[in-house]
Amino acid sequence: MTKEVDVAIIGAGTAGLSALGHVRRRTDNFVIINDGPYGTTCARIGCMPSKMLIEAADIYHKRHLYEEMGFKLTGSIEVDGRAVLKRVRGLRDILVSSVMRATKRLGENKSISGRAKILAPDLLEVNGEQRRTRAMIIATGSTPIMPEPWKKFGDRIITNEEIFEMEDLPESLAVVGLGAIGLELAQALSRLGVEVTGFDALKTVGGISDPEVAASVIDLLAKEFPIHLESRVTLEEDGSGRIRVRSDNIDISVEKVLVSVGRKPNIAGLHMENLGVPLNKLGIPDFNQHTMQVGDLPVFIAGDVNARIPLMAEAADDGHIAGVNSIKDSIQSYCRRTFIGIVFVHPNIAAVGCRFADLNMDDIVIGSVDYKGQTRAMTALQNHGLLRLYAEKSTGKLIGAEMAIPDGEHIAHSISWAIQRGLTVFEMLELNFYHPTTEEGIGAALRKAARKIEQRESGPEIPLCR
Repeated sequence: MTKEVDVAIIGAGTAGLSALGHVRRRTDNFVIINDGPYGTTCARIGCMPSKMLIEAADIYHKRHLYEEMGFKLTGSIEVDGRAVLKRVRGLRDILVSSVMRATKRLGENKSISGRAKILAPDLLEVNGEQRRTRAMIIATGSTPIMPEPWKKFGDRIITNEEIFEMEDLPESLAVVGLGAIGLELAQALSRLGVEVTGFDALKTVGGISDPEVAASVIDLLAKEFPIHLESRVTLEEDGSGRIRVRSDNIDISVEKVLVSVGRKPNIAGLHMENLGVPLNKLGIPDFNQHTMQVGDLPVFIAGDVNARIPLMAEAADDGHIAGVNSIKDSIQSYCRRTFIGIVFVHPNIAAVGCRFADLNMDDIVIGSVDYKGQTRAMTALQNHGLLRLYAEKSTGKLIGAEMAIPDGEHIAHSISWAIQRGLTVFEMLELNFYHPTTEEGIGAALRKAARKIEQRESGPEIPLCR
């Protein structure tokens, strides 16, 4: 017998739970189906455990500043890798338990553990039972890419899904892929005493597209651990139980290899082809990012599975939009928030709004500030890095920024709010920049951009009374 539901949500990660929050306000006739671990990628293996590790690494790393700050370290400090990782898992498990409450309290009739199979745009099967749906939300997330030949190395080769389950820190580690995940873990583990070597096939790190920002941060990070860019890596046994890592003229043996070369949508066994619409090379149908709807079907696709922007905040917004539209009589179109991408290394890497790689250089001006002389950063011995702001040459409207600076996670938010509200360079300069703060760097970059604007405004930065 086929059961009927108003909404079926496939996936109980960030996007699925966000959708659930809106669906259950409007109907009690729904199911949420999940295959595999519960707890969201962010809480279980992503954003949160990585930040716990980073915080521990930063505290230990600050011992290098003691002497210049006027402290004398008379004893020794050692890293207890087992204790560090145990603390990370303990805090991680608290967060995961909190997230899991949302599905546990639904009961087995509404929260189903199993792999869903799409039979038609309004029909799915799970655990041998069919359910006819008024609307379907696909939110199955993504999984790390692991090259097939490398799987033979067993537990010596890991991704972010296994790294926090290690009982102790490895003595040496090669990190293949220096995007956000790889770079954060590489610096954190290096600061905790692991002998880390980083590799990436690109000529940049952390997703930076501005070549000047990239050069600045690569120089800084390379002082902490070796970085080999534009490198194609091969792995093989070295005869002693370690893994031999080769790339160009580099040949090293390591205890473990962390693979962070990207993620792929979780669609195995889902039978997306039964939606009856064309699929792209990833096996994903076209969808409207403002409604999350697939064509004109009663189907919505949200979160990492749609491969749009694989970030937790974006997944939550995707789920919000999909959840609302799945249960309403008419489809609503939502404007998307200004993009923010942050990599929590030190200095923080961040991109906001339009990326450098997407700019038409004839139409924009750039305001740049080197944090080497930034006064607040100097007081913390963190005066390094570069901020670059992008604005329209004709109007002065702020459109984007890339940076690798101290407190970049906070600076990025301030800039994104200004972009989303459509502020110009001149309107931003009317705002308050308190002294001494790292935010003053924004003002310095704005002033440099203002000098290049075609419709330049003159007069004091202090706003006139109207």
